Amino acid sequence: MKVFDVAVVGATGLVGRKMIQVLEERKFPVGKLRPLATARSVGKTVEFNGKRIHVEELTQNSFQGIEIALFSAGASVSKEFAPHAVNAGALVIDNSSAFRMVDGIPLVVPEVNAKEIFHHKGIIANPNCSTIQMCVALKPLHDKWKIRRVVVSTYQSVTGAGQKGVNQLYAEIEEEDSYEKKFPHPIAYNVLPHIDVFADDGYTREEHKMVFETKKIFGDETIKISPTCVRVPAVGGHSESVNVEFEKHFELEEVFETLHHAPGVIVQDDLKQNIYPMPIWAHEKDDVFVGRIRRDESTKNGLNLWVVSDNLRKGAATNAVQIAEVWITHK
Repeated sequence: MKVFDVAVVGATGLVGRKMIQVLEERKFPVGKLRPLATARSVGKTVEFNGKRIHVEELTQNSFQGIEIALFSAGASVSKEFAPHAVNAGALVIDNSSAFRMVDGIPLVVPEVNAKEIFHHKGIIANPNCSTIQMCVALKPLHDKWKIRRVVVSTYQSVTGAGQKGVNQLYAEIEEEDSYEKKFPHPIAYNVLPHIDVFADDGYTREEHKMVFETKKIFGDETIKISPTCVRVPAVGGHSESVNVEFEKHFELEEVFETLHHAPGVIVQDDLKQNIYPMPIWAHEKDDVFVGRIRRDESTKNGLNLWVVSDNLRKGAATNAVQIAEVWITHK
């Protein structure tokens, strides 16, 4: 079997470490793993396939011999170093927002638009975590009944804000006196309707991502999307309340059947047994869980869904590795 030398940029962060974990779990054919991070992380190690590998400093020359470079170190790092990786001959799969809306750069969720992987020019963008899980759940429904409008409210884990977000939650729960704040208000026992920065229109950048990225992934600019993104004191994954209006009439039984057979989707919907998706069940799993499936009686062709997924895995690391898997299969 052919093996591929892989670099992970941002290897000591939450997503970077999860990328390395997923590469190992899915038995990705890694020849050599090169973990890369900033100078302050040099000397740290990561574990891969039973070995401790030293983290190297990220430089312009870090990508010699690398065939796949998984980036998860923020947009500014990706903009600076991804071109160097491409020039060295690597395929870049970038988890930041740097390239998602750039014309000519594929924005890919493999269950939805895997064919776009083969239109890349060196860089493939990984979508936003909340966008990924919504698209996995909605695309098979869109294909059958054509989505007219989506109203989505998210309940997003502190892990989406990185290690500092997790640290703030635990510090507040433990009532520690001093800690580094990631959020503008307490997150323990609280809910913040504020993820990323606010734009002039009153929406946050996270909310804009869900609108623009979904349209690009679906290849459909006609879908209307109204999001509200909220941070909650959970750690297992992101949850979404999704209200959909279709152009065509649907039967609820068909919706269940479609979702049961949709790639990457697991239906958890047994109300008599109190079974519905929750972050504690989605944690460390790669699927998108869908439940509370019910008709919206207030509008024609309306449907309500509850969608949950581990944002560090399917919402980031796993989706990136899946892109690489498709690429090597056809290479």
